[in-house]
Amino acid sequence: MKKQIVFATNNAHKLDEIRHILGEAFQVKSLSDIGCHEDIPEEFDTLEDNALQKASYVHDKYHVDCFADDTGLEVEALNGEPGVHSARYAEGTDHDSQANMDKLLRKLEGEDNRNARFRTVIALIQQGETEAKVSLFQGTVYGTITREKSGAEGFGYDPIFQPDGYDKTFAELGNDIKNTISHRAHAVSKLAEFLLKK
Repeated sequence: MKKQIVFATNNAHKLDEIRHILGEAFQVKSLSDIGCHEDIPEEFDTLEDNALQKASYVHDKYHVDCFADDTGLEVEALNGEPGVHSARYAEGTDHDSQANMDKLLRKLEGEDNRNARFRTVIALIQQGETEAKVSLFQGTVYGTITREKSGAEGFGYDPIFQPDGYDKTFAELGNDIKNTISHRAHAVSKLAEFLLKK
């Protein structure tokens, strides 16, 4: 029988990616699957705290074991920007990937140092006999920011992020390869290993 767990998101891309990585051992439910349609706040300045805030909100209100993630693209020449603000990097937008990429490429014009990393933090909350247990998992992938967008697969900053060891962007490599090498893949594999031990 599949283990059930809630992923604190309604992002279809993230759900597909997570379900693909976790495989057949788990039935991953979305927020809408448990009747949660509110916009969960992300009010902190670190990926760890935002992931924990989202997971805690769902666990406390819906009383289910769940995990939440927060991901940031950290660019060396920009002192770690956009980081925790990656989804809302372009002013006045929320998850507008094209606007976010355009702003980042503008800020890197004329910059030779294009080193960057994607970092995902997953916060898992499981109810124990007397109290909830929190576990954190992190995944990182290093690469560079390309000078122009390339590729149609993936989402977010995928068309301008080229992982180290590859000559294509995440958006060109496609989900099958991305799901084995990405920041989220590394974090989820640690999560899966932890869950499967139980």
